[in-house]
Amino acid sequence: MILLAKKNFVFMGKEELLRNFITGIYFRTIDIPLNRESKMSAFRAFKKADEILKQGKNLVIFPEGMISETFPPVLQPFKNGPFKLAIENGVPILPVTILNNWDLMWDDGKRYGSTPGFCDICVHSPIETKGLSASDAEVLKEQVFNKIHDTLNPMAE
Repeated sequence: MILLAKKNFVFMGKEELLRNFITGIYFRTIDIPLNRESKMSAFRAFKKADEILKQGKNLVIFPEGMISETFPPVLQPFKNGPFKLAIENGVPILPVTILNNWDLMWDDGKRYGSTPGFCDICVHSPIETKGLSASDAEVLKEQVFNKIHDTLNPMAE
């Protein structure tokens, strides 16, 4: 994701990333932690994300809000917040599908370890949000979900 961004960017992610020594150092300095169990944390995180977008920076959000417990993983339903945020700020969404990172490192690396390799990434066409209203967020969310799902599961009906 870092190589894809052409200008400054910020990640929004689970606050558990703060506990890992390496990701914790990085995450404390430029990113937005989010406690998924706290509505107040979510409110503060999205308020900060709104400020980041208004500064003209890119915002990277994994809209699932979790990693599938099944092996191989299954794409989880998306949260509404990122799509409302994009519509409110009139910024396009750039869907990105990472096809095989789970095959290289299934968990956090502690239980199953990790394997060196390359992640296959599909960068989709941007989806414009200008002219959309808050009531369009659900349709936008489904559009992005389907684009990523269909890339992950090309034979699915």
